[in-house]
Amino acid sequence: MRKRHTAAWVGCTAAALVAATGCGTQSARTAVEAVDKADQAMAALTRATDRTERLGSAEVRMTTDLGTSGPISMDGTYSWGDGYAFDVEMDTKAANMQAVNHSPTTHVLFLKGVYYYDVDAFPSGPYQGKDWIKVDGSVLFGKKGAQALAGDNGSPSASMKGLKYAKDVRNLGTQTVNGKHTTHYRGVIDSAHMGKLKDVYGEGSPMSKVTGAKSIVMDVWVGSDGLPVRLKQKMGTVTVTMDFDKFGKTATVKAPPAGRVADLTDVVKKQQQR
Repeated sequence: MRKRHTAAWVGCTAAALVAATGCGTQSARTAVEAVDKADQAMAALTRATDRTERLGSAEVRMTTDLGTSGPISMDGTYSWGDGYAFDVEMDTKAANMQAVNHSPTTHVLFLKGVYYYDVDAFPSGPYQGKDWIKVDGSVLFGKKGAQALAGDNGSPSASMKGLKYAKDVRNLGTQTVNGKHTTHYRGVIDSAHMGKLKDVYGEGSPMSKVTGAKSIVMDVWVGSDGLPVRLKQKMGTVTVTMDFDKFGKTATVKAPPAGRVADLTDVVKKQQQR
């Protein structure tokens, strides 16, 4: 008899506690459903991340808005899996490169931690006739930062992996993006977890240091094939949007012929020191 009374007391006490905390049966069910939906959303994003990482490259249209002037667009091939590399066309005016390139777009290559910019041929001087500028990434981001980028740590795949630190992940419903049927997910990486991004982007990587941002809001539109169609990251005043047009195997990005390259790494380094 005592056992039955004890069991009844435990049951009533539990019910009373639920009611007292304002979490009645319906509220409890709603809370459980919310957690379940968040788990489902994170599972979908994890699958998309894994698929993106395995494929190795993508045709991407990227726009970076620094919040200070017009957005900078970079369209082309981004590759990962054998070191991060890209071969893109960049808006010359938006990147403030009109002084060295009169073409509306600038051909930019990045491989093994080094940037190459296709510019107007130097008319005279020690670089006469050369029509590519080379700048080592270490000058811009430090040795550790350049080493991190030279791996796969600056790629769209790395950005997707950053989603594992997102909280409050939600399914915002279906939308048509670039003519494709997608599901829109949103997650927020708060200040408490932003420090962990170095595990994704690499120690010293500029991608792991978001200046002035208290959080990173990540929106991902996932297509019916389980791959991202669009990825949007808002970090303070900076917004980066990537539209994925086509995925493929790891692409080969080749440096321009050495005889056409003006290495301005030391010039940029001296300017920074001054």
